[in-house]
Amino acid sequence: MEINRIKVALAETRRKNKWLAEQIGKDESTISQWCTNARQPSLENLLNIANVLDIDIRDLLYSTKEKA
Repeated sequence: MEINRIKVALAETRRKNKWLAEQIGKDESTISQWCTNARQPSLENLLNIANVLDIDIRDLLYSTKEKA
């Protein structure tokens, strides 16, 4: 099940996993697992990602409600 949109957000901002790993001080393999939704980041890490990408934290999650 896809929960986060980190991979999409990185693509939209034209950034790479390696860049994000360097910015937030995480291992590149951890970022990769988050991007494939194999693991989920903590809320604190989501906030850090949103801040370095300069986007709203809500843009990093898929909606749980269908749009009308």
